[in-house]
Amino acid sequence: MVARAFMSTEHPLLAHIIPIRRCNLACEYCNEYDDFSQPVPVQAMFKRVDKLSELGTAIITISGGEPLLHPELDNIIRRIRKHGMIAGLITNGYLLVGDRIERLNKAGLEWLQISIDNVTPDDVSKKSLKVLDKKLELLAEYADFHVNINSVVGGGVRNPQDALTIGQRALSLGFSSTVGIIHDGSGQLQPLGGEERRVYHEMKAMEKRSFTRVNAFQDNIAQGRPNQWRCRAGSRYLYICEDGLVHYCSQQRGYPGIPLEKYTIADLRREYVSEKSCAPHCTVSCVHQISIFDSWRAPQHPMPDTSAANLVQIK
Repeated sequence: MVARAFMSTEHPLLAHIIPIRRCNLACEYCNEYDDFSQPVPVQAMFKRVDKLSELGTAIITISGGEPLLHPELDNIIRRIRKHGMIAGLITNGYLLVGDRIERLNKAGLEWLQISIDNVTPDDVSKKSLKVLDKKLELLAEYADFHVNINSVVGGGVRNPQDALTIGQRALSLGFSSTVGIIHDGSGQLQPLGGEERRVYHEMKAMEKRSFTRVNAFQDNIAQGRPNQWRCRAGSRYLYICEDGLVHYCSQQRGYPGIPLEKYTIADLRREYVSEKSCAPHCTVSCVHQISIFDSWRAPQHPMPDTSAANLVQIK
């Protein structure tokens, strides 16, 4: 996959697909859910997976909302694997039980991530270690797929030290541990305070080598400094909303806004060289990690005014 990424720039490396916008939680900082949406029909999801395969996508991550609320999630994973693409899942973990984990194994899931925001639930987030620890033990016992536990600092999290407790617990169970910085409502950075920075750097020392360690994106974010980089959203990274439209990412929904079924190589080429005005203060790490493959080639240029006007920041 890495070799193919360097050899050709005309295919997506990662796509996020949303099979349901509804979530069973309501975290204060999150703008990626509602409490009423119905699941996307499975045949529509199959068509989207098939189209991403046609475009040459390497990895598909299923997100939400809460994707475990979709009744046909296992079949969507199977469809991804049928095409030889890597299948990942981002979940809040609340709905995991032993049997559900076994079903994910059988479907062919290759990795799963849970973000845990605090040790004890509060009014900012209910994704707490106290609530989810039994779920982590079930994953350690039953999961055949890789599990990553992501803890966070910033964004109103009251006790930055909680991230260390969460990370240490993840490692003790045999999982990988990462740390993220919570963005504001438009995906932009907010500088960390002194204690938050201390915890962030201690957490980074716990991580295994990853893209977030071989580039300076996260370190600059922690200091409130902008990053100068070439964002390849809309090309190497695609965000497919529940309506089947392609967007730059979860925090910049609105452009290009083209139905995935109509997305072409011409669209990939256009967005590959289009400069994004939101890039300097972006905190969306998955786009950072994917874009690093092409950081050394193909300088970008500003989007035409008619296109830039369509870029919508989610508030």
